[in-house]
Amino acid sequence: MSNLRKSAVSRLRHPARSLSSKLSIGILILAIPIFVLSLGVLFYQSRFIIRNEAVGHAKSVLNATMQQLSRHLNAIETATKAYSWLVEENMHPDSLLAITHRLVLFNPHIDGCSVSTEPYVFEDYGRHFSAYSVRESTATEGSIKQGIDEVSTVVEEEYEYFEKVWYKEPRRNDEACWVVYFDEADSLALTIEGLLASYSRPLHRPDSSLVGIISTDMSLLQLSKVMADEKPYPHSYFVMVDEEGRYYIHPDVSRLYHQTIFSGADPSDHADLIALGHEMTKGKTGNMSVNIDGKPCLVCYQPVPGTRWSLALICPDSDVLADYHKLSYLVVPLLIFGLLVILLLCRRYVAHAIRPLGQLLEKTQSIAAGNMQVDIPHSEREDVVGRLQNSFATMLQSLNFHIDSVRDTTEQTRKVNEELAEATRLAQEADRQKTAFIQNVSHQIRTPLNIIMGFAQILSNEAQQASPSELLSEEELKTITNTMSHNTFLLRRLVLMLFDSSDTGLSEELRSHKRDMVPCNSVARDTIEYINKQYPNLDIKFFTEVPDDFCISSNRLYLSLSLREVLYNAAKYSDGQRVAVRICLSRSKDTDVVHFIIEDTGEGIADADRERMFTFFGKIDDLSEGLGLGLPLAKRHAQNLGGDLVLDADYHDGCRFILEQPINSHGNEATT
Repeated sequence: MSNLRKSAVSRLRHPARSLSSKLSIGILILAIPIFVLSLGVLFYQSRFIIRNEAVGHAKSVLNATMQQLSRHLNAIETATKAYSWLVEENMHPDSLLAITHRLVLFNPHIDGCSVSTEPYVFEDYGRHFSAYSVRESTATEGSIKQGIDEVSTVVEEEYEYFEKVWYKEPRRNDEACWVVYFDEADSLALTIEGLLASYSRPLHRPDSSLVGIISTDMSLLQLSKVMADEKPYPHSYFVMVDEEGRYYIHPDVSRLYHQTIFSGADPSDHADLIALGHEMTKGKTGNMSVNIDGKPCLVCYQPVPGTRWSLALICPDSDVLADYHKLSYLVVPLLIFGLLVILLLCRRYVAHAIRPLGQLLEKTQSIAAGNMQVDIPHSEREDVVGRLQNSFATMLQSLNFHIDSVRDTTEQTRKVNEELAEATRLAQEADRQKTAFIQNVSHQIRTPLNIIMGFAQILSNEAQQASPSELLSEEELKTITNTMSHNTFLLRRLVLMLFDSSDTGLSEELRSHKRDMVPCNSVARDTIEYINKQYPNLDIKFFTEVPDDFCISSNRLYLSLSLREVLYNAAKYSDGQRVAVRICLSRSKDTDVVHFIIEDTGEGIADADRERMFTFFGKIDDLSEGLGLGLPLAKRHAQNLGGDLVLDADYHDGCRFILEQPINSHGNEATT
């Protein structure tokens, strides 16, 4: 009995000791499955994240490689197009040999070039004539090793090149195209090694009849070596196929051209590979997991612009998930360590949670005096926890007297905080816009100013050494002065637009009540002459339906400024083929008006950008030249003169702006 009493007293005196042990074990039992599950989810999620990062990395490398390939193709296309007209203008055997030699010599992306003619174009050569130039560094392996980069040019011996794909395809369709073929050394001992990509373009006589084909070659073997240096993982590689799935680039050269991505693929065992082949041959972009040669791989693919080819980057999972597999060796130690940490933390936490019960009893007395806020009902328990609960209940009764005022204060504080947050956001946005505006103005001023200073420095240096006319030709001096004049014009135009867009400029415009009898044809011709000083090579057509003595009541300065800005944009952004100014009369809302119509040919303005083109500082492209003030200022001037400036939405060959002005304008008074 004595022992039982001692045990009971001990439990009463130390209730936390047994409770903390029980709670620790209970929490641990609950925590183990949660911890294991969380670790498993984390482990799985890490695999998912690593794979997503690999996809992003592979796409980035593929995009970079695609851009490099596109630059190669675009460079070849551009060079071929540039020399095609020269070939058509100089259809002579010696000229063709010289042209192909220059084309290969001055274009490092081109490994070979041939100009092959139709039968009997040159009677001295009979049915066949083909001028062929090849870069020796791509012709033989030995020259590659020796770093030789010379061009050999010959007239090929007779062979039926009319059936070759590089001649037959552009001849049949009468349009330029990319083709791939093996250089089979039909007539030359000196040939380009391996598979070739050829850009073939038809040549025509002045009567548009076909006279031959110019074909520029690029070695896919050399291209594949360049791509191999860009691979993101040790065992990753690039593959390129055509619309039929034939391999054009592959690390296994035995598969090139003669095998396709579908070769030997069993639909039941290689469904993923067949699906990849269909995606690539259809010219789609994407990524997928594919089992290639018995190894799971990540494949990213996209079509090659301007061709019917598709490029893919293949990354084995063993490379992609190498770090993930290393992570698996840390899971078991981490699991054991985590469980031990959980056990230790649980025991310490429970002991810490139970220990303050006696202290909380004293705190409830402070809460009853109004120092704390607790919401708890009364309890019938008489132990420490019960008394603590009743103390919180007593405190609540005291807090109820102040709850309404506290809520009002909190709500007011919340509203003030929201207002402060909104004011802060507006201030930050204003500061951002100010900074962007200053940077834009600084850039627009710095660019022409640097040009002027640079040419001024050149003239200064030349003047110190000798007379500029002795060292610089008259044409060079004229070019320098014209450039400096053009950039001075840009600076002056920029400063005037900034002044006009300011509050001072707007006030001056609104206060200007001067009305002139402005001759329509005269102000239009002056505007054309003003623009031609900046664009002397631009032929601006002028058409008018009114006599030269026809005048309108307006402010000549602001009318001229509006016409200048619109015509300046037409000269700047058109294709330079056709810019025209028209003047005509019409009747709008029972009022006779004059329409100044300025139209050009070019890309025009997209529908999505038309709403903000008249917004101050609104630019279609943040990187484009200008401040976004020209058209808004022109429209404001037109409206202040009583008219308007609109874009003709029915004109689709470029841009057509219509400046409408009444014959008797009272725009300033109405606007003011």
